[in-house]
Amino acid sequence: MNNNLKIAVRAAVHGGDEIMKIYQKDDFGIEIKEDNSPLTLADKNCNEIINSYLEKTEFPIISEENKQLDYSERKDWETCWIVDPLDGTKEFVKRNGEFTVNIALVKNGKPILGVIYVPVTKELYFADVLQKRTLKSVLNFHKVDIENLLSDSFEIKPSTSTKKLIKVVGSRSHMNEDTQNFVNSLKNDFDEVEIVSKGSSLKFCLVAEGKANVYPRFAPTMEWDTAAGQAICEAVGLNVISKETNKPLMYNKENLLNPWFKVE
Repeated sequence: MNNNLKIAVRAAVHGGDEIMKIYQKDDFGIEIKEDNSPLTLADKNCNEIINSYLEKTEFPIISEENKQLDYSERKDWETCWIVDPLDGTKEFVKRNGEFTVNIALVKNGKPILGVIYVPVTKELYFADVLQKRTLKSVLNFHKVDIENLLSDSFEIKPSTSTKKLIKVVGSRSHMNEDTQNFVNSLKNDFDEVEIVSKGSSLKFCLVAEGKANVYPRFAPTMEWDTAAGQAICEAVGLNVISKETNKPLMYNKENLLNPWFKVE
């Protein structure tokens, strides 16, 4: 198991433990950021824990909750971490459990390692893209035994859609026009189109483990929202394709905003 992946797994699980400590409190310490998105004490505390692990490596860190450096400082980074310490803060505030810790290692703009941890269910997804393997483990506690992790994990694989049914990751309650048009177009090729709804980067996991077939994201996301999920998906043979370039999403760009994309 890649040593950097071990570090990322430990960081994600430890960070998830801290998130759950805040989750059990009445006061989340909510602030509103400049983009009108919520920021909680869980975001900040988890970010500090993850930084404490990743700063011991040789690679710089792009995290949603770190100060964003100008591209002039980032442009020569061959390899870097991309982190979302709490992906799905709105889900966290709603207490619906659909939030994750996302950590990815990116080299030359491409994810090579990825970890997604689901603190409420203790589900851990971790991927080595070069080895073409994504594994899943369900922990008993917010602690991870790295030495036994592989034996306690199982490999996940995507499923193929049939003529009868295709499962699309989306929102049952508020789907924008472009996504609705995409779903409608699938009805020409499939007898039934089922919408599967999930929060945060769990959308990537649904497709990677065969619980859905396609994830169209025709709305804004940032690099830290997708890097770990892309690693999870690419390691099982899926593609995360930009609608702008028709190529895989790239990272550590000048603009950290992603184009629209589709996972299949």
